[in-house]
Amino acid sequence: MVSIKKRSRVTGVTITQYVEQLPVGKSTPDFIRKPMAVTVQEGKKVLLKAKVSGEPVPTVTWERNKGKVDDPRKFITRYDERAQEHILEIPGVTPDEADSYKCFAINKYGEAVCSTVVTVTGISKPKGQAANSQAPQDFRSMLKKTVVVTRKKQLPPQKEGEIDPKLLEVLLSVPKKDYEKTCFDFGVTDFRWMLKRINQLKKERENEQAKVIEKLENLKQIEVKPNGRAEFSLDMKLCDPNSTINLYKDGTMIPYDEDENSKHSLKKVGTKYIFSIRDPQPEDAGFYQVDVEETNVLTSDFQVPTVEFITRIEDAKAAEGEDAKFQCVLSTPLNRITWSKEDSSIEDGEKYEVTVSEDKLNHKLTIKNCEMADKGAYYAIAGVTSSSAVLTVKADPNMGRKAISKTGDLNDDTELSVAKQSKMQNEKDDSDAARQALAAKDVDAAPKGGLGNEGYGGDGRLGFDKTGSGGDSGMGSGGKNNGDKGDGDDLLLTDGDYKIEKDDADPGVRFVSGLSDTFANVGERAELYCKLSSETSEGQWYKNGKLLTNDDGVNIIKDGACHKLIMDCCNKDDAGIYRFEAEGRKSDATLNIQDPPKIDTEALGNFSKPIIIKAGKNAEWKLPFSGGAQMNIEWYKNDERLLPAMNVKIQTSAGESRLYLTKCQRMDSGEIKIKIKNENGTAEAISKLIVLDKPTPPQGSVDIMQSAITSVEFKWKPPKDNGGCPITNYIIERQQVGRNKWFNLGEIPGSNPSYKDSDVDPGRRYCYRIRAKNDEGISDYLQTEDIPAGVLRYPGPPSVPKVVSAFKDCINLSWAPPCDTGGTKIVGYNLEKNKKGTNYWSLVNQGGPITDTKHAVKDVFEGAAYEFRVSAINLSGPGDPSIPCDTVIARDPMKPPGKVTDLKLTSSNYSTFSLAWTKPKEINGIADEAQGYYVELRPIDCLDWTRCNATPITLTSYTALGLKAMATYWVRVIATNYGGDGEPWGFDNYIIAMPPPVKPKFKDRKMKNFVVVRSGNTVRLNINFEACPLPEIIWLRDGIPVPKHVTITNSDKGSQLLIPTSEHNDTGIYTITVKNIVGQASFNIEIRVTDDPKPPGSVELDQNIPGTVTLSWTSSPDERRDDRLHYMVSKRDSFKRTWRTVADNLFNNKFTVVNILPGREYNFRVYAKNDMGLSTPAISPVFVIKKEKEKFKVNIPERKPLDFQSSPSFIVPLKMRTAPHGYECCMSCAVKGDPAPRVTWYHNSVGLNTNTNYLITSVWGVCSMLILRVGPNDYGEYKVIIENKLGTAESSMTLNVRG
Repeated sequence: MVSIKKRSRVTGVTITQYVEQLPVGKSTPDFIRKPMAVTVQEGKKVLLKAKVSGEPVPTVTWERNKGKVDDPRKFITRYDERAQEHILEIPGVTPDEADSYKCFAINKYGEAVCSTVVTVTGISKPKGQAANSQAPQDFRSMLKKTVVVTRKKQLPPQKEGEIDPKLLEVLLSVPKKDYEKTCFDFGVTDFRWMLKRINQLKKERENEQAKVIEKLENLKQIEVKPNGRAEFSLDMKLCDPNSTINLYKDGTMIPYDEDENSKHSLKKVGTKYIFSIRDPQPEDAGFYQVDVEETNVLTSDFQVPTVEFITRIEDAKAAEGEDAKFQCVLSTPLNRITWSKEDSSIEDGEKYEVTVSEDKLNHKLTIKNCEMADKGAYYAIAGVTSSSAVLTVKADPNMGRKAISKTGDLNDDTELSVAKQSKMQNEKDDSDAARQALAAKDVDAAPKGGLGNEGYGGDGRLGFDKTGSGGDSGMGSGGKNNGDKGDGDDLLLTDGDYKIEKDDADPGVRFVSGLSDTFANVGERAELYCKLSSETSEGQWYKNGKLLTNDDGVNIIKDGACHKLIMDCCNKDDAGIYRFEAEGRKSDATLNIQDPPKIDTEALGNFSKPIIIKAGKNAEWKLPFSGGAQMNIEWYKNDERLLPAMNVKIQTSAGESRLYLTKCQRMDSGEIKIKIKNENGTAEAISKLIVLDKPTPPQGSVDIMQSAITSVEFKWKPPKDNGGCPITNYIIERQQVGRNKWFNLGEIPGSNPSYKDSDVDPGRRYCYRIRAKNDEGISDYLQTEDIPAGVLRYPGPPSVPKVVSAFKDCINLSWAPPCDTGGTKIVGYNLEKNKKGTNYWSLVNQGGPITDTKHAVKDVFEGAAYEFRVSAINLSGPGDPSIPCDTVIARDPMKPPGKVTDLKLTSSNYSTFSLAWTKPKEINGIADEAQGYYVELRPIDCLDWTRCNATPITLTSYTALGLKAMATYWVRVIATNYGGDGEPWGFDNYIIAMPPPVKPKFKDRKMKNFVVVRSGNTVRLNINFEACPLPEIIWLRDGIPVPKHVTITNSDKGSQLLIPTSEHNDTGIYTITVKNIVGQASFNIEIRVTDDPKPPGSVELDQNIPGTVTLSWTSSPDERRDDRLHYMVSKRDSFKRTWRTVADNLFNNKFTVVNILPGREYNFRVYAKNDMGLSTPAISPVFVIKKEKEKFKVNIPERKPLDFQSSPSFIVPLKMRTAPHGYECCMSCAVKGDPAPRVTWYHNSVGLNTNTNYLITSVWGVCSMLILRVGPNDYGEYKVIIENKLGTAESSMTLNVRG
């Protein structure tokens, strides 16, 4: 069978094909719709639905990750024919059913698999709500003040003789492999009796954590790192990323942050959370807990013992392939310390060996088979104190010799103890004796010569000092190591390390593998083994210095270079120090004989037999045992230790232990276990107690299977506890509601927990009692609720009949049973037909009800159209009919139509588009006439097609509604008839739900480009535009984005700019830019925010030329901030008495009024003027030129020839001006000359006198030119040239245009 992975159209589905090539018309299973993930409250119903495809039809099965789905009371699998869905139903979901579920669809060509998740949440019960709401609730009184919880509920204190409650909390956060180590830290040596309780607490804790955490793993207990920080970590994925994470120490919340420089910090990397304590001190010791919301996720006990390093670890060097050791001595006994390499902790395993001496003071780390990757810094951490050293690994081509490290000088626990005691200077008698024994051993092993061959010291290591002196080839008696002979000159000292070099001399025999210390039990086989480098060498065995032979009860074997000493049945006298010698080489080892507890096989078999008693009786167990040393006997029931009590008696002697349980009850049934321990081992024996009693009541609630006129049928669940023996019968009693008497209906077999009562009266209600019976007695009863009999309950309507096939003389139909059976079983169906065009429904099954869910209707006429409906029949009678099926014509099957042609898009907008196509052609024998059409859509990011019309349309056009704006769709049209659906035909490209593209343009032709607003008023600009697709709208003020207080509201047809309260600094040119993929358009609007202008200052009058008066005034205070502010001058004389404007649009502070007549009084007013209007006037003093009257006298003067001619000149020249864009600008100058000069104006050397765009005047020597609307083209140099016959003069200025 092959296994080919295929890709499904539905994401998350895996398809495996079993054959290399599929037959024609066959396919592997696939999911049309996979089950969806469900989150539901506890107690609710869960429905997982899947829709599959494949040929042949695949078989669908369900599985779960944490168990099976074969319990019919918890999991119901069924197939819904109407929806063609496979359903897994969980009626009343519990937290135990929260799991990952898999759905398998399998046929002979392959399988498809997908998974989903069911999440179960707790039921939230409202607090403070009354049982019955008869009066209005005062919700204000129900509000509670929010309190920040800063303390957790304290754990109970440890009681004498009991374990620390903290231990259980810590065990819930450590893996099972660390149980023993954690219990040892709390002083507990045997934890197996707690396993059942730990598992129960762990399950409850996981159920609580599942409400707030999706995933929790890799919990690390707190430990001090080489960087000086204490850290503990966990990998956690939260259900809600915003959930609160709290840190508690000894029940009190402590603050933390993400800054690593703070005392307590939290670092998050992905889903990993690392809590750390900077610079831990003894006061930081405590019981730490991490909670998510109010759920505990991690507990760790941080202990800081008062300890120092008496001997620190030292740098070590080792050759590649050899072992390296680090050792240290502590001032205080500790069960264990933390070993680490750089930032990673080291655990005891294949690579590393961590050992501790019996006094807990000497700690050793061995790195086995050193590699180059093992070099680096190593740390020993005890409490908050650490010691570090460096391991150097050198490449060794021989790979056969172990490097000698500096720490090798202390690899014997006895020597380390001596060093520790000498530093602490508190030697005891036993320590002195140990040192004396060591000294005596060293003397015996000391070399007898000066410089000589390589020797071994008393501890089995090379016996030399750093001067290179050695001794003869002596071997220490206490060591296990061995080596080759060599010349003392071969020992070289290099950089504080020892290097052994081999010369060409023959080293002789040596130990390839020395003896090792061995432990053996009394009565068991023991073996000592060593291997020499030579197969011909002979050797001798010694015990405690005495030569051993085969006559001493041992078996000495030589197998080539291997030498063995075997003792088949050890006893305590065999313990001692054994030595093997060969040609001057020695190797020692110690054989330790242990005597653990032992149980006789026959006694164990008798003990293991279950004890079966009746309730209220006594049970007794006894078990003989043997073994050395003092025995500790413990009895357990269901993993809980038994202690002497009123109903528990334990008697223990030197070789036997008895357990008595008096007046046993059913709940006492379970496993009985005895543990026999001494210092050499543990023995266990298990028995079983079965207490027989009457069963518990049957379990409810009772399910009513049938409630008919003549019978009532119901079922129940068997008792939860059968009393230790099978249920033989059920006793049934009945009471008619309203009466007091109960009638015994008899007993039924216990194998079928159901009952059918056929002796009922119609319309009556009955109550039943059910009791379970076994050999020990009868249980209490289970009472049912009132069960009505004789109530007419009709079934619901079945599903709509489905036309399986149609022919000219037969139509085949099928349907699904009704969901509501009316409380009784379905006995059959009535099928009715209606000929199209009539209102009469006739019964098809004249011969009686149809018992199947399918039927072939043969009473039809060719070419006639029919509708069919079906109704279900139960014991009460027929129910309501179903919805009629679609019209079907009695004729032979048709061929599906062909593809539609000329498919085109006629119109579209943001929510709809319209299609049109041409009817497919009929091809005889291949494609028949199309009778309708389906329009299907598929979003571009989806794989499933969706039909827009549930029933076929007959027109060749269609408008799809409800589209998402700017969404992209694939579109196709399928022609259909009674023969089936034809092949789809669609567009080559996707369609976007949008109108035809339109370049942005503004719709208002009379939009204002200049707006004046009084300060403080609201500015509202509405700009209407037309664009497609939806454009991007950008507003700018003077080329930069508008301020935040400006509100922009956009729609698909316009945009609004709103300034709620305008200020002077809101003045500027606002630009709106509308752009899309087709193009863009922009429009500028100048907004000027201003107030009524303040009046100018005092007005002064000056007469320089007769007949004229020059007005000068102080500027208005608003002139600085309003560049469009100008002045207007009005005049009134004593003759006309009306005010007349003589000048306007003045941007300077002077003006000369001409045509001043003597004898008249003149009043002048000067106004400041801006876009808002006029200010209050500044009034000038009265100006008058007195007219002197003289007597009429005629003097005829003498005529003298005078010449008044003069060359032209400027009295007042032109001045430079700056005018705003779009405003008026007036330029003027005063000239003189005789004869009167000719005045010519120029702009950039171009004459303007004939240009009608400029208003040029020359009155009494004052020459003026007015530009009505200043534009960018008016910028430049303006020149006035005056000339007469006597000469020429000119004056020029520059006009700047602002804005």
